[in-house]
Amino acid sequence: MMTYKKRKKKDSIKDTKNWRIVMEFRPCIDIHNGKVKQIVGGSLADAGNYAKENFVAEQDAAFFAQLYKEAGLTGGHIIMLNAKGSAYYEATREQAMRALAAYPGGFQVGGGMTPENAQEFLRAGASHVIVTSYVFCDGKINYTNLARIKEKVGKEHLVLDLSCRRRGENYYIVTDRWQRFTEEMICDRLLERLAEECDEFLIHAVDVEGSSQGIEEELVQMLGNWNGIPITYAGGIGGYQDLERLKLLGKNKLNVTIGSALDLFGGPMEYEKVIKYLR
Repeated sequence: MMTYKKRKKKDSIKDTKNWRIVMEFRPCIDIHNGKVKQIVGGSLADAGNYAKENFVAEQDAAFFAQLYKEAGLTGGHIIMLNAKGSAYYEATREQAMRALAAYPGGFQVGGGMTPENAQEFLRAGASHVIVTSYVFCDGKINYTNLARIKEKVGKEHLVLDLSCRRRGENYYIVTDRWQRFTEEMICDRLLERLAEECDEFLIHAVDVEGSSQGIEEELVQMLGNWNGIPITYAGGIGGYQDLERLKLLGKNKLNVTIGSALDLFGGPMEYEKVIKYLR
């Protein structure tokens, strides 16, 4: 369970300097059509292998893996954004394998994980597999499938992707490359139940993913009020003020991924400065 030092003053951005830092920077490598990219979160579509792109890297996934390895960053994630039936899936998978080979043990990997293929990625160097659609299928949690993959890889190697979008006043888990809503609402009860089955949660705020326009504050506050297994949050980070806001509302407990806003991917936030800031 993650802990944090209680603030002595009223919550404010200025008060963040009084906290014991526990929030970690978790790097990401998103791969689509065989290339490392940053995309607008809600734009993925299977038809035509389409995604609205913020940035397409010239370097391959192994380059970024080596960069993160040299910085000593751990717990990052590789996401394969093409479906298995896609003409680009094998190229995307090959990029993921190169990154795992470059930094064994440094990454979690997700995208089409099932009991049949999960061990392959663990053997290739993944620390965890990240699972969404296999567990959240037909609009709800399939506890039989969850038990199967947990038995296959072990709780200690399993991350559940609870990436979500807002509908009305609440946030619901979305699957199939963030295209399909489930009926599973993010709440304390759901987090407590699923925390029994996995090692960590990965949560993209899909509506702001790739926008660099600010975090989903209500979602972050909800997650910060929950005490349980580690959570990595992604979505909307555009500057250092967003990191401060995430630290405040998330009570310094949420790990963070920065994509489009990072200078590695064409954004304004300096990679080295971000690492130093969060350390």
